[in-house]
Amino acid sequence: MEILVCVKRVPATGGRITLTADRRDIDTSFLGFTVSPHEECAVEEAVRVVEAHGGSVTVLTLGPQEAEEQLRDALALGADDAVLLEAGGREWDPIATAEAIVGTIRARADAGRAYDLLLFGNEAADSGDHQVPVRVAHALGLPCVTGVKSLEIGGGTAVAKREADGGWDVFEVPLPAVLSVKEGMNLPRFPSVPGRLRARKRTIERVAPTWRAGGLEKIRLEVPEGQVRGVEVLGDGPDAAPKVVEVLEGMGLV
Repeated sequence: MEILVCVKRVPATGGRITLTADRRDIDTSFLGFTVSPHEECAVEEAVRVVEAHGGSVTVLTLGPQEAEEQLRDALALGADDAVLLEAGGREWDPIATAEAIVGTIRARADAGRAYDLLLFGNEAADSGDHQVPVRVAHALGLPCVTGVKSLEIGGGTAVAKREADGGWDVFEVPLPAVLSVKEGMNLPRFPSVPGRLRARKRTIERVAPTWRAGGLEKIRLEVPEGQVRGVEVLGDGPDAAPKVVEVLEGMGLV
């Protein structure tokens, strides 16, 4: 079982997001970087499938040289190989990103390294565009299931489940296939110290993909306004009691 997992280097979203002066990028001066929780689950699921069925896991990302950090994190978790598609400082929209990934998959297939399963996070943590896995599946002519929360592999097929109102949608698709997984599919393991040491010594394959012009163009970024909160002072001391009762009555509590 040969599995490819595609991840993306994104700013850690736990802190306050601020923009650069030109409002075209996130100011990362005081932010760390990571991959989305969806993609963490995708790496974990790939490692579990290989542990059960044999094979190998390749993790791939399109990004700057610094994205090597996220690839080595995946290697420390049990991935076998890593590929960095060097972005070259450009802004890669979902169309260009999908084409770069498809080109790499085809090149590796021509070299005798075809994949049985392609795993993605359901959406990137920064852009949330939900497009890349679907575009990759369409370009390769493969079945695609999104929003996957459960996966079983056997007999040349994948049984993928995603949550639906009051139950589950269940899909049985032949391999090879493209699946995008959601956070909560599993509980990702923590990398061990030996795993991190091994990951530091691994060679990461670097590829310079062809950039495709004519896709989406980023004009600027906007930070959503925070939630406005207000406080109303009902009164002071015993004189406020009637107003409190009035509010409680209006809420149906008394």
